[in-house]
Amino acid sequence: MSVTVVGSLNEDVLVAVDRLPGRGETVVARSSSLAPGGKGANQAAAAGLLGPGVHMVGRVGEDPAGDRQLAALAGSRVNVRRVLRTAGTPTGSATIPVEEGSGENLIVVVPGANAALTAQDVDVPSVRDARVVLLQLEVPMAAVTAAARTARGTVVLTPAPPQPLPTELLARVDVLVPNEHELVHLAGAAPADRSPEELAALARSVSNGDVVVTLGARGALVVPGNGGPVLLQAPPPVPVVDTTGAGDCFSGALGQALARGTDLPEAVRHAVAAAALSTTGPGARGALPDEEAVELLLPRVPPATPVDRPAVRPPEDRAQASRDEARGGADMTESHRTPHSAERAEGDPAGEEAGGSGRTPHPEEPAEGARDTADGDADTPDV
Repeated sequence: MSVTVVGSLNEDVLVAVDRLPGRGETVVARSSSLAPGGKGANQAAAAGLLGPGVHMVGRVGEDPAGDRQLAALAGSRVNVRRVLRTAGTPTGSATIPVEEGSGENLIVVVPGANAALTAQDVDVPSVRDARVVLLQLEVPMAAVTAAARTARGTVVLTPAPPQPLPTELLARVDVLVPNEHELVHLAGAAPADRSPEELAALARSVSNGDVVVTLGARGALVVPGNGGPVLLQAPPPVPVVDTTGAGDCFSGALGQALARGTDLPEAVRHAVAAAALSTTGPGARGALPDEEAVELLLPRVPPATPVDRPAVRPPEDRAQASRDEARGGADMTESHRTPHSAERAEGDPAGEEAGGSGRTPHPEEPAEGARDTADGDADTPDV
């Protein structure tokens, strides 16, 4: 197996609104619909459509919502034999208002059966033998830490929703994938607009390993743990419809690329392209791409840009600096200050153009082991 995801499975309630509500405000929705979701399941579905050998470990309730989540994952070529049924507890759910036009959203999660996942549930061959294990924080921390301890392959953690990370867990994570908000929370820093260089410094204060910071419309920041150059990977332009789940698609695509032996910068480039395509349809999985669609978009992904090289001042600035030094220094003015903020890329986690119309249809073959789950035998051992 190449990728195993340990995490949440939810049923999403998508609510279309003209604009997102403010605190204490009521808005009237245009429509609502049900869709499969959960950060873990979304990552698994994205990875499954991009390549074979994807397993899901988690819990759902003994209810129709659980049936729908298992069927949806099986349809994305994910092995669901290690998704366990939880008696007396409903399948997790999430309510997601989505703003018309911008595709921006808010998410409120009810954990349900996800909260029942235990350390024993994740001590299984599909976690132990995977080349890459993808983790998030929508299931109990004890289960997440146990999965990282059990894994013998590369451990990738999306620290969402943000919360303090146990030292043991952080030490076992090979690639940390926070968004900007999550990184600031982990670092204990105050919210502020930060340049890529400043974000890289925060990342290195949080982890000694590799860190990939997802930046929405700006793409992703690659911060190598070995002290190598920091790279800003901008996204390709696509027509954005809904950004829900773009980060989950990014992580699923990153895991699949790493499992193939791709180096981190190239894996991030692949993941940025996949995440871009995922925003061209509604919901977390409405436009998940297959590998052919990603390969077609890759030539339009801009080259990654080094962001931690010191700027070289032109000769006239150096001459001015020498004169200032001779006078005992001078105040820094805007004309003499070296800019350090990267230019904001267009589009969303992905940009603006390149819709999914040319995408190869996703195979609907059942996942290995899906028949066992449909029969209620979710505890069948992995092969």
